[in-house]
Amino acid sequence: MKDNKPAILVTGANGQLGKELQVLAKTAQQFNFIFTAKEQLPIQDEQALFTFFNDNKIDFCINCAAYTAVDKAESEKENAFLINAMSVGSLAKICFEFKAKFIHISTDYVFDGMAGIPYLENSITNPLSVYGESKLSGEVLALKNNPDTIIIRTSWVFSSFGNNFVKTMLRLMKEKESINVVSDQQGCPTYAADLAQAILKIVTDYPSSITANAIYNFCNEGVTTWYQFAIAIKEMINSSCAIHPITTAQYPTAARRPQYSILDTSKIKNTFHLDIPHWKESLAKCIELIATDK
Repeated sequence: MKDNKPAILVTGANGQLGKELQVLAKTAQQFNFIFTAKEQLPIQDEQALFTFFNDNKIDFCINCAAYTAVDKAESEKENAFLINAMSVGSLAKICFEFKAKFIHISTDYVFDGMAGIPYLENSITNPLSVYGESKLSGEVLALKNNPDTIIIRTSWVFSSFGNNFVKTMLRLMKEKESINVVSDQQGCPTYAADLAQAILKIVTDYPSSITANAIYNFCNEGVTTWYQFAIAIKEMINSSCAIHPITTAQYPTAARRPQYSILDTSKIKNTFHLDIPHWKESLAKCIELIATDK
């Protein structure tokens, strides 16, 4: 006999957030989770999406699938827009047709970093890169195609899973005597496990405190630079590696990054009564997990 638990589809299940949601799913017994990677459900294939939703009763869809190679996107614009924009629009539309609530993950890269004060959800967008443009386009299409869309913008994501700044720093600090890290970009790190918890709270609270067609910012408490982030990692692992601050100009990349990526999280905290940990607290947990996994 089939149970009546709400079904949650998580696309992009092999990414950092997808993996953290898999960990969380083990204790969230009140839901049936369905995890799909691009091999099982390519979100750019509209027919595959229709068949999947037709065959499975989906109540919530959390879209973690994304083209995330920020620099590569500059030379692969078509592919970035296919995954981050057109496919998001298709997925939002399918969710609407099958009465599924759509939660889509976006980025601080929709902003140009010129604000100087924390970005609100309704702050003016002006992406500097193809990646940022494609993610903003995905937001627009999702909100247009599905009135039940919730967009969560996040920044500087790290986890014990996948590739990210924390894992890169841990590796470099073992391999090298000194490293250079950009010190003139400000932002808020986001522990993917904390974001996963927040998403579960949103789904659990539905529909009591949700405004449809809404955008929310989520990141951990506290502001830092990449350099200060690296220093914190160094201190937590007692590394002897020397870390030198450099400017963005000294570390040229194909895609331009926002100099200032601080997101105001008041809206999501107030709406869902969230207590978001400081990034250093979550960083310590993450580093411990990485050490335990080895």
